[in-house]
Amino acid sequence: MMNQYFATVARGLEELAAQELTELGAKKVTPTFTGVEFQGDQKLLYQVNLWSRIIFRVLVPIMKFPCQNSEELYEGVQEINWDHYLSPEETLAVHCTGKNEQLNHSHFSALQVKNAIADQQRDHFGQRSNVDVESPDLIINLHIETTHAILSLDSTGDSLHRRGYRPAMGTAPLKETFASALLAMTDWETDLPLLDPMCGSGTFPIEAGLKALKIAPGSFRKTFAFEKWSDFNRELWEQVKTEARQQELSTLPAGIYGRDRAWEMLEQAQVNVENAGLDNHINFTRMELSQLEPPSDQGIIICNPPYGKRLGEVKELGHLYKELGDIFKQRFKGWIAYVLSGNKELTKKIGLRTSKRIPVYNGSLPCTLLRYELF
Repeated sequence: MMNQYFATVARGLEELAAQELTELGAKKVTPTFTGVEFQGDQKLLYQVNLWSRIIFRVLVPIMKFPCQNSEELYEGVQEINWDHYLSPEETLAVHCTGKNEQLNHSHFSALQVKNAIADQQRDHFGQRSNVDVESPDLIINLHIETTHAILSLDSTGDSLHRRGYRPAMGTAPLKETFASALLAMTDWETDLPLLDPMCGSGTFPIEAGLKALKIAPGSFRKTFAFEKWSDFNRELWEQVKTEARQQELSTLPAGIYGRDRAWEMLEQAQVNVENAGLDNHINFTRMELSQLEPPSDQGIIICNPPYGKRLGEVKELGHLYKELGDIFKQRFKGWIAYVLSGNKELTKKIGLRTSKRIPVYNGSLPCTLLRYELF
């Protein structure tokens, strides 16, 4: 049976997420602002949660209704027969996004949803579900648009960017989903060497390694929200996981390398790569930028240097960007380099002509992914 789903995604990555969903087998894929609508069966729901490298979560919309104030919100929620989704013995949590003129406080809106469900349960059973924000049996998502609200079930739970391999993070880490999206925007194919000369806690190399070895990023998670649903098909879920394991490769098609000058960063990267089961595949080495040499005669460089706003002053970082550009030009002929830039003034210090500039958002910060062909 085909169902309607909605994948949430970071701003600017909607088209990329739509392409990924299509490749996973989704039908009627339609990108919207910070999301993608699509259709599929129950198996696809499980596969998207397990395999998506870019989206945050998968919602299952159950009702859209007029909602301009708290009374309409309460009445709309009560129109749903919650017996289909939740028993009074089970717990729930409500998350709210969006707002309008009357409903402009997410906590209050979420409380209205909870009250409407609880009142219906008391009328039917004489008891109601309790709220559990840590490990609920059912997660309900309320999204308020100007005149309407959409109620959905959250099939994912913790955001998919929390892969589960990364307890150790650098000072300004990229979300795993964002790192994967950036890799997808480059010329990198899994048979090309990949080098991150400022790897920090290792997110770019690890995400590349998972993709190159065809390891599902969701395989590190202990549980998904859909596993607590009344219609959860354990046999189908085990089949999806088995099929994923059977696709995994035992060796990388090409080398993946991480370099950083800071021991503490590389120690974090080593913890993360071991948790991801990639410690025998990815090469992390402590190295000053001045010592950087190409590990092969061609490949892709990708890096996320500090922007100045977060990790230091622009003046202090100018020499770093200049050195980066000089090393690219002098030592990496035949390579293509990508630099994530959040500061135009610093980017100018690289001193190389860009062949492509891709606008992206790192959270709420407007950035540019810069492409350099090195001849």
